[in-house]
Amino acid sequence: MSSFDVAVIGSGPGGYVAAIRCAQLGFKTAIIEKYPTLGGTCLNVGCIPSKALLDSSHHYHDAISHFKEHGIEIPGEVKVNFEQMIARKQGVVEQNVSGIKYLMDKNKITVLEGVGSFEDATHIKVTKDGGESETIEAKYTIIATGSKPSTLPFIKIDKERIITSTEALKLKEIPKHLIVIGGGVIGLELGQVYLRLGAQVSVVEYLDRIIPGMDGALSKELTKVLKKQGMKFYTSHKVKSVERNGDTVKVEADNAKGETVTLEGDYTLVSVGRRPFTDGLNADKAGVKVTERGMIEVNDHLQTNVSNIYAIGDVVRGAMLAHKAEEEGVFVAETIAGQKPHIDYNLIPGVVYTWPEVAAVGKTEEQLKEAGVEYKSGSFPFKALGRSRASMDTDGFVKILADKKTDEVLGVHMIGARTADLIAEAVTAMEFRASAEDISRMSHAHPTYAEAMKEAALAATDNRPLHL
Repeated sequence: MSSFDVAVIGSGPGGYVAAIRCAQLGFKTAIIEKYPTLGGTCLNVGCIPSKALLDSSHHYHDAISHFKEHGIEIPGEVKVNFEQMIARKQGVVEQNVSGIKYLMDKNKITVLEGVGSFEDATHIKVTKDGGESETIEAKYTIIATGSKPSTLPFIKIDKERIITSTEALKLKEIPKHLIVIGGGVIGLELGQVYLRLGAQVSVVEYLDRIIPGMDGALSKELTKVLKKQGMKFYTSHKVKSVERNGDTVKVEADNAKGETVTLEGDYTLVSVGRRPFTDGLNADKAGVKVTERGMIEVNDHLQTNVSNIYAIGDVVRGAMLAHKAEEEGVFVAETIAGQKPHIDYNLIPGVVYTWPEVAAVGKTEEQLKEAGVEYKSGSFPFKALGRSRASMDTDGFVKILADKKTDEVLGVHMIGARTADLIAEAVTAMEFRASAEDISRMSHAHPTYAEAMKEAALAATDNRPLHL
């Protein structure tokens, strides 16, 4: 029987980063993955492939919508080779997956393929698809088994016409009318991919606005922009039935007045969130507590009720984000090593990779109002920037919320070009408890999108933006 200091179950961003950090700290480490490829949902059927399709579809949209204005003329009709687009996406996935394999080899981490199931608190059985199995011993175990797409009780996912994000990443054709159930990050990103490629896209959302967990101003602006692009929204609509008849899917939803709206399309993407995945883990044999929703209970050190077993990522409380899982993976590895790591969950940024991109960190305006915190707000539109005009990316703004008395930045919310990258400045500033004035007095290169951050900070400091 092989013995390890640490065994990690699951090779997604949380799992493989935890394994690498454990190996760096001198632990003999094994990682267990049920699928033939490493990387989990993020690399195989999530973050990476969706961004590949977003980028490809963005290029196509620019070619048919903006190239002429830039003085670029393409003889003949610009066409989508959808098969090649999907193939490129898969190539990107394979490159990233092979990169994770390289990192495992580099750090001398033992990779075990199969389902990891607890036999007790220190023994894990690894069972391959063919039925062969082996049992390993681990002093510590980190559970990083991730999540799977959720659905509604009355919806039957057939993976053909009624699909999840997994199937949406490998369709054989461009939908004529894609109905998206759920106005969150995943539904909007994949909806925009197919909208750019010529599909009619309708989004049905139970709540009264899309991206409901983010600042209301971001929701309002993104709705406006996506409507301008052609996306249709049915907010405050409760889906009550989804039925397939041949190649047609019919969705019925009740609006706020109780009136039934019927939508018909050739594909329906069910994007109503994700659920923790613990199937086959046999956590009970190790004595690990799992909630009714399948979430593993942990303390502030991400330690389960069994002292030598930890859990991270989508399978524990908190936002289901790859970078949150990575931070937790490092946190647990360093905790096991006796160090004193720290994570500020308030400073885990959230991003929507539509175009314009949406990004945020810290408290929303709604949260500050609910908590009774006195704050001031400063905003600056991208359309006032020279860089934005040059690139024709003028939608959106940066909004900074700061404490009314101390000027400390409490939240930063932005929608616009490259805000997924720009949000890192806000995270850095808030990590060091910067004030809005601190940011306003930092030199920002010109011309850049980042100047909107400086101008918003000026607006929040004493309402004195320079370029508005």
